[in-house]
Amino acid sequence: MYKAKNIQTFLNLPSLIERKLLKFCYFIIALVFISCGNTNTAKDLVETKTSISSDNEPITVKSKKTILCFGDSLTAGMGLEDSNDAFPSLLQVKVDSLGLDYMVINSGLSGETTAGGKSRVKWVLNEDVDIFILELGANDGLRGVPLTETRANLQDIIDIVRHENPNTTIILAGMELPPNMGQDYTSEFRNIFADLARINDLKFIPFILENVGGIAELNQSDGIHPTVEGHKIVANTVWEVLESVL
Repeated sequence: MYKAKNIQTFLNLPSLIERKLLKFCYFIIALVFISCGNTNTAKDLVETKTSISSDNEPITVKSKKTILCFGDSLTAGMGLEDSNDAFPSLLQVKVDSLGLDYMVINSGLSGETTAGGKSRVKWVLNEDVDIFILELGANDGLRGVPLTETRANLQDIIDIVRHENPNTTIILAGMELPPNMGQDYTSEFRNIFADLARINDLKFIPFILENVGGIAELNQSDGIHPTVEGHKIVANTVWEVLESVL
């Protein structure tokens, strides 16, 4: 009986080998598919890594370009109940309405002079800035700061921005003073901005308070800072130049 069983096994040996060989082929085919699957999975993991951190928390990736409004109380929106009514926020609304990939940052500081702006500009340039709107000088004029000092400070700010990021587009906002400051002083003050824009080849807003300055109903009780409606006009004035850059 034992011999007969061994003989039968011997007779079935070729079929056993064929079955094992067939199983081996199936294994190889399955391995190939698994390998291909792992390749795709690895790719997916690499792509996912850009949006998911190791603790499954979203990673904030800066995709928007930046428009930095660097100025004084006019930029800050002094006197407004809601800072969203200041012209930088209104610019953001315009940008968003057109689907443009820009974020507007309000870096206005009430009472800021050109000297103060010069001292803090490097700090605000810690992040890359694509467009730099420079709105300073009014407080210098109202305080009677020597014009040579105002000019030098503005030029230094321009130089610092370009040194930190040569690709930044600078838009210079011009300012004018009320006539009670004296004809010579107000005239020379106005010319500072036009001269700097020309010398440095900057985009230029001749007078940021165009159609607002000196108009009582568009200014707050101090006669200097725009109302909500005044800021809407300021935003449109800035937009006329900013739109061409975007």
